Amino acid sequence: MLKPVQLGRNSGLRVSELCLGTMNFGQPGRGHQGDWTLPIDDARPIFKAAIDNGLFYFDCADTYGQGACEEVVGELLRELLPRDEYVLATKIAMPMGRGANQSGLSRKHIMEGVDASLERLGLDYIDHLVIHRHPHGVPGQVEVPIEESLEALHDVVKAGKVLYLGGSSMFAWQFAELQLTAKYNGWTPFVSMQNHYNLIYREEEREMNPYCARTGVALMPWSPLARGILAGSYQGGFDGGSTNRSQGQDRARTEGLYRGEMDFAIAERVIEIADKYGKKPAQIAVAWMVNKPEITSPVVGVSKISQLEQLVDAATIELDEEDVTYLEELYQPLENLLSIGYS
Repeated sequence: MLKPVQLGRNSGLRVSELCLGTMNFGQPGRGHQGDWTLPIDDARPIFKAAIDNGLFYFDCADTYGQGACEEVVGELLRELLPRDEYVLATKIAMPMGRGANQSGLSRKHIMEGVDASLERLGLDYIDHLVIHRHPHGVPGQVEVPIEESLEALHDVVKAGKVLYLGGSSMFAWQFAELQLTAKYNGWTPFVSMQNHYNLIYREEEREMNPYCARTGVALMPWSPLARGILAGSYQGGFDGGSTNRSQGQDRARTEGLYRGEMDFAIAERVIEIADKYGKKPAQIAVAWMVNKPEITSPVVGVSKISQLEQLVDAATIELDEEDVTYLEELYQPLENLLSIGYS
């Protein structure tokens, strides 16, 4: 059973130790992940199992399934729990259409995007609104003045449509600039950072993770399983995909994110340690992360109840220091993905 934890030192919000990522729930065939999307009837038992195991923190985004994810997540949560018993995060910034103002973090898109998310979710407010990237990090968008984005985000909070703000993948200096600009203007700051971090991509340990730990910002990394690599979905290389996701169009995105020479060697060590503890590789990868005191609530994705139950159990695993060293020692510095394109 998962325990509730405080979402950083700068908020009073409590969330579960793991956050359920919902990108794979929606309408099959719709959106960039449509070839491995589960419809609502397949998602329902997973949501019930999550709730039964103490998981009450759910993460989605407007762009997942081009709105279909929010529709499914909203319907299930309204069906399964009273509003005050779950915490819902959704994200904004990515393209929702081909229109010039249908993406980014301009005042226009923030205002319209939040209202559209609320309508799809069937809710009056969003607990935790996460900007999907920095205002200057959205592909195909102009560099919106950060003051415009921050004031608009502050306004949706003061309007009661959003309770807390979070950030996602960006450079640490960019996040510090956003936080300081919000502070100087009396605008709502960000209480969390959803960044790209796992055993085979640890560049965030250089600046972002220490910055957030020092300033009380909750860290809730995405892709703790490296899109299945650390769960054993690829056996020895990208040609060894064994799941719908690893064999589908999403594989190209995975190959673009994970380019390190030691990626699969590290994944093999995860399998070794899993055998030692009598656990699954995914459990060891998540346990490695939740054992770190600066991590609050990693975002995990599952397609089966058994996977969910394994990850819940992972939150209780304590790894020996020598095993942590063994898992980490093969890592070699990588070029920060944000500096060469898109993370």
